[in-house]
Amino acid sequence: MSAESASAAHRNQVDLLDFIDWSGVECLNQSTSHSLANALKQGYREDDQLNLESDADEQLLIYLPFTQVIKLHSIAIKGPEEEGPKTVKLFSNKEHMGFSNVNDFPPSDTVVLSTDKLEGKPIVLKYVKFQNVRSLTIFIEDNQSGSDITKVQKIILYGSTVETTDMKGLKKIEDGH
Repeated sequence: MSAESASAAHRNQVDLLDFIDWSGVECLNQSTSHSLANALKQGYREDDQLNLESDADEQLLIYLPFTQVIKLHSIAIKGPEEEGPKTVKLFSNKEHMGFSNVNDFPPSDTVVLSTDKLEGKPIVLKYVKFQNVRSLTIFIEDNQSGSDITKVQKIILYGSTVETTDMKGLKKIEDGH
């Protein structure tokens, strides 16, 4: 039996890193010397010495726009036992959220991470809530120990792209006019 058929639930789920629109990525309350790239970018996120760290308090607000519409299946988060994230709220297609209004909206899903879930294994989300995602906002509300600094070593989003337009069909319609 191949590994692919063994994990049928994760079939066709890819790392969505290549579909992030980096020009629009934001992270509020990140430390300037320990920024989001450390947890998100290829190579950086594989190095446990590199962290995304919060600055003024334990909260982080991450906004990730995508270059195309995606379906989000699961998220993997890795962090240290003490300062790793605990309550993580995910919002689909909510732009321009700040700490002042993040609690005004119900999250699409909330993940409460126990220390054993901070090892970076994928956590399956409420898939029905993430079918047409143009952007994802990740609100890290608190951390494991209640300390002032939250550290995130790795964030990986798994899902698939939504094929929205059949370009060949579109071309034929245009040619007919």
